[in-house]
Parts: sequence; C-alpha cells; structure tokens
Amino acid sequence: MREWRIRNIGIMAHIDAGKTTTTERMLYYSGYIRTLGDVDDGDTVTDFMAQERERGITIQSAAVTFDWKDYRINLIDTPGHVDFTVEVERCLRVLDGAVAVFDASAGVEAQTLTVWRQADKHQIPRICFLNKMDKNRASFTYAVESIKQKLKAKPLLLQLPIGEAKTFRGLIDVVTKEQIIWKPTSDLDDGKNFQRKLLLETDDPNLFQEVQDARNTLIEQVADLDDEFAELVLGENSENFDLIPADKLQCAIRRITLAQKAVPVLCGSALKNKGVQPLLDAITLYLPAPNERSYEFLQWYKDDLCALAFKVLHDKCRGPLVFVRVYSGSLKPQSAVYNINKSCTERMSRLLLPFADQQIEIPSLMPGNIALTVGLKQSATGDTIVSSKASAIAAACRAGRDAGEKKRSVSGVDSLLLAGVEIPEPVFFCTIEPPSVARQQDLDNALSCLQREDPSLKVKSDPDTGQTILCGMGELHIEIIHDRIKREYGIETYLGPLQIAYRETILNAAQAKDILDKTVGDKRHCVTAEVEVRPRSGEGTTTKPIISYAENVSEALPKELQGAIENGITNSCIQGPLLGFPVQDIDVTVQSLTVHPDTSHTMVSACVSRCMQKALRKAGIQILEPLMNLEITVSEDHLSAALADLAQRRGNIQEIQSRQDNRVVVAAVPLAEMMVCDYPTNGLLNSFAFSNIRLSNLHIGACQLSSPEQSRAKCTSSEEDGVGVIFTF
Repeated sequence: MREWRIRNIGIMAHIDAGKTTTTERMLYYSGYIRTLGDVDDGDTVTDFMAQERERGITIQSAAVTFDWKDYRINLIDTPGHVDFTVEVERCLRVLDGAVAVFDASAGVEAQTLTVWRQADKHQIPRICFLNKMDKNRASFTYAVESIKQKLKAKPLLLQLPIGEAKTFRGLIDVVTKEQIIWKPTSDLDDGKNFQRKLLLETDDPNLFQEVQDARNTLIEQVADLDDEFAELVLGENSENFDLIPADKLQCAIRRITLAQKAVPVLCGSALKNKGVQPLLDAITLYLPAPNERSYEFLQWYKDDLCALAFKVLHDKCRGPLVFVRVYSGSLKPQSAVYNINKSCTERMSRLLLPFADQQIEIPSLMPGNIALTVGLKQSATGDTIVSSKASAIAAACRAGRDAGEKKRSVSGVDSLLLAGVEIPEPVFFCTIEPPSVARQQDLDNALSCLQREDPSLKVKSDPDTGQTILCGMGELHIEIIHDRIKREYGIETYLGPLQIAYRETILNAAQAKDILDKTVGDKRHCVTAEVEVRPRSGEGTTTKPIISYAENVSEALPKELQGAIENGITNSCIQGPLLGFPVQDIDVTVQSLTVHPDTSHTMVSACVSRCMQKALRKAGIQILEPLMNLEITVSEDHLSAALADLAQRRGNIQEIQSRQDNRVVVAAVPLAEMMVCDYPTNGLLNSFAFSNIRLSNLHIGACQLSSPEQSRAKCTSSEEDGVGVIFTF
C-alpha cells in the first residue's frame, strides 16, 4: 500500500476512559472482527493477557492492523494505568498520530496530563475523542473547557452532541452541518446503521442556530491559524461563511493539526456504538501519513534501511519477537541486519504482521509500517536497525559532513542512533525468592526475559544478603510481574514486603581526603585522593553524579585511570551512607589524586569510593521521599471528611475546584501515606468519590538528618514525572 494511505496511530488516555472499547469498535466496523467484545466480559481483541482479562484493564500495549476506506491503519492500544507509563512512551516514539480519549464526565484526568506531555515531547499530532457522552454527569462543555485549561490546547469543535447523558442519541458534524443519528432497533444493535442527513432550520431551530454559530467560530479559529484558509475567507466568502466548501475547511484543519497548532475534538459513546465511524474518518482525514512527518536522520540513510526496535515479546515456540518501525528502506525475511546500539549483525528469519496475540506472515515490510520480526536475539527496546555496518558508516559520514557544514559537533555513529525511551527510576522494590535453590537459575532466566520485554522492570542483587531485588513502578506493576512468572514460567515465587524506593541527597558542599596504602604480595598499592561534593545546581533530577576534575588533575591524569576514578565515584552513589539508598543530584570534583606506579585500578576505585563516602557524610545527607500529586473527586457532604483524612496523611492541600455538583481536592501527599487506604472508617466509601494519583516534579526538602531513626521520621519529598500509582475508593 502507498505510504500516504498509511496511518500509524495510538490510543492514549487515563485509565477507564474507554480506550480498549473504542479500539474494539474500530476493529468491528472495519470488518476485522465479526462480534463485539466487552472489557467486562474479558473477550476484547487487544486485552489478550490473562491478567488484563481478569482485571479489566490494559497492561501492555497491543498492535493491530486493519483497513478503513482504502486506508491502512496500524493501531496501538496503550495502557492507561500510571504503573505502565513506559509502555505508552515507547509506543508514542514510533507513532505518527494519536487519539486522546476522554471520559466526558471527568474531562482531563491525572494520567491524561502525563500521556499528553509524552505526545508533546515526541511532537505527535492528536485528535480528541470525548467518550462516554451517554454517561451520567457527562458534559461536553466541561470536557472541552478542561482541555483548554489543563492541557493548554486549542480545541477545534468538529462535532456537537445531540443530547447528553441519557438523552444522547447522535452528533452534528459542524464542518458539513449534517446530523448523524443512531436509532437502535434493539438492545443488541451494533451501531452499524445510522442516519446521516443535512440539518435544516425546520428540524430544530435552536439546534440549527447553535450549529451555525459553532461553524462560524470554527472558521474564524481556522482562519487565525492558517494563512492559506484566511485568504479564502477574506476573499469572495467574507460575507457568507456558508459558501465556504467543506473540503477546503477540512484541508485547513488537517494543516493545523499536522502543525500541532490546535486539536480537533469529536465526541461519542464507544460502549453504546455511537460516534466511532466518524472518528475513523477523522483519523484518515486529519492525522498524518508517515511521509508527512519530518525526521532529520532520514537524509543520511537515503534509501537504505533504517528501523527502530521499540518492543520485545517472548514466544515459547519462536523465541523473542521484536516490534520494529521502518523509517526508510525495506525489510525482507531471511536477511541480515546490523544493530548499531549492540554493534552486532543478526539474521532475521521471518516477518509478521501483528493482530494483537495473532500474527500473519508477510513477504516484506515497506517504509512507514510496523511489524514483528523473528530471529533477532540481541535487539531490545530503543535499538537502531540498519542493513549493514557499511551502511551505518556511510550514513555516519554523511551526518559528519552535514554537522561540519552546520558547525555542530557529532560523535560518529552516535549521531545515527534514533532516540530511544527514557526509563524513569522505580518507586517500589521488594525481594523475590524461588521455591528452592534448584530453581534459582530458572527464576534468573525468567527475570532476564521479563526485563528485556519491560525496560521499567529493574532486577538487582543485594550485596549483603545475596537476595534478588525486584524494582518496579508501582504495586500493580510488581504484582503483574509476580503473576506472570507463575503463569508463563511455572515458578511459584515468594515476594517480600513492598518497600518504597527512597533516595538520598546532600544539603551542603563538602571536601574529604583519603589515603589507601596496602601491600598485596610483593606489590605496594598507594593512593591519595581528595574530592569535593556539591548539591546539583541545575534544574531537573539526575541519578548519576556529574563528575569534573580540577585543572591540576586533568592535565596530569592518564586516560586509563579516569575510568577507575569514575567507577569508584559511581559505585559510592549506588548505596548512600545514611540508609543505603541511591544518592542523586550531586556534582563531584576530583581536587587531587596521587597514585603509586604499581597501584592497580581496583585500588584506585576503592580509595575514591571511600573518599566519596566521607565527603557525603560531611555534606549533610538527607532522605528524599516520593510525593504524590493527588486529585480526589468527592461530594460536598463528604468534603470535610476527605480534608481531615488528607491532613492525617501529611497532605498539603493545594486547591479545591468545583466540578458540576462535586468538589475536586488537589493535594500533594507522601507515597508512604497512600499505601494503606482506610477510607471506609470515615464514611467516604458510601459517597461519590474517586482519586487519581501521579508523581510530579522534584522537590528537595531542607531538613538535615543525622541518623536512620530521624530519617524515617523526617522524610522530605522527591518526585519523578510520569510514574506512580492510582487507586479508587
């Protein structure tokens, strides 16, 4: 299929906004499936994992390919739970457009903000779909206003609902002024049959005037954002906007959407089978084809293969299956490819087109498409795939020439690496043990496979006890991993108590000196090191120390010793001196270093590491605690009870908003206080109340701690963007 007829899109939203249900309807109306599945019944196409069907949520992204009116749509249904934010991140990295789904009764929610920022980072054009218009308390006006206020986006209203909540029965297409009415003939009506006709003033004068005003407003918005359309409006059609052709307006809306100046807004109810077909039309009309997205690296590869591996699955029969997006060139089965990140050549045996948990073998993969590869043993998430090492070198030469002409520095092959995925640090950890020592190797193999599939899962070994430590993004994340080990690998593992991944940092600058003088065998190892540590001055959070050298050290320092020094500094920050948590946000300067000629690099690292520990203790170490951004929607009657409970949890009330008949409490609460929920004791369980939580930006407290006992009592706050937990009460 021609590249301009391809759409690579993702469905993204807050949990329970209706992403999977919307995807299921798209597959049904396109003819891919013959019966409609339901999330509650656990029989949808994209939620195929046992854990997803039991819990009724999406845990891992699922890719499906289907056709709609001569267009090929490669769609990825992403999770909405904050524990699986990395799944959304790596999918958005390879997509050209996205559909943001909103619950019309709630508007923009906590995780909506996170996925919207991720789409902003990758500069992805979007369409907004206000779902659940049939739901009690649904409000089109409120949802649109929340998009303006919270997302700072410019909504273009392409549709208006006919009725809301129980009275919702159809849509008005603002561009064409047509009404689209679904008239179910029975409870089993599948929404395929609907009536589309021009709205006349005689049908409903009030509705006709509302649509007329909405279309005039839309034309004015588009004219402000698109010069070409503005010329059309100011010309022969300035007196009567009704004369402006719908196709001209649609073309202008497309240009604005691709330029990310505004977002088209549509509405419907996927569960009630209303509004999905117009949404599919909007995807083909307004979202970009692969060749409409500009990528700087494509000019270096020309027509050679350039692809990105963005996801890995393990199949019991076929081994690792690697999802790839092809940007240029083509892929064919039984061909050798070169992995730039791993600097290795691999042979790909087969190409498969994904349909959730089913695949179809294909003879080739052309630019702009997404598919599964079989046979790539080394490739992982974020790896750049090219046709050969010679192709990579040739592209590096072109990139180097371009960099020279533009007077910017590029380091060889590094310039060819496609941007990978930023993996946030875990916020929870626990021990995991096999049923017997004999199964430890099986557990290690299972964890290795799961880590390759899920980059946000971290596994390490406790140096003191030798236990295996499992680190994840939240309680649900670790619970799912535990369940998968049992079901997929047949290992009954035991988890230790869940603990929060605190961090340590310093308050002041400090300097320390250390001397190591040991004789091992007939060799004397002598090192004198002096380092200075300072709190990091820049914005953002860094988990690795920023290392620099004093002028007198950098001039005389042999290059072979630099690795040993940096290894010692990095190792000393893995376990802080206070409670053994990683140290973050520090700058380190090596002030002096004297090394005896026969001293080994291991001894240099040991001396520098010991010196670092001294300096960190002097600098006033403190604990950082994850602090959560919390939104609670609660009825007026139970507002005081919610505020009292938040106060007991060390919560900081930031704002109290109104949402129709309810109140929304915005607060910041330590994660440790949110792990145990006892809301039934204050009667909130019987009210209309639910909460959304996400980690926000980094805040560093000002209390100095001198002992572990004090540190547990006086935790300050640290937050990382885009990962966290969510609960409902």
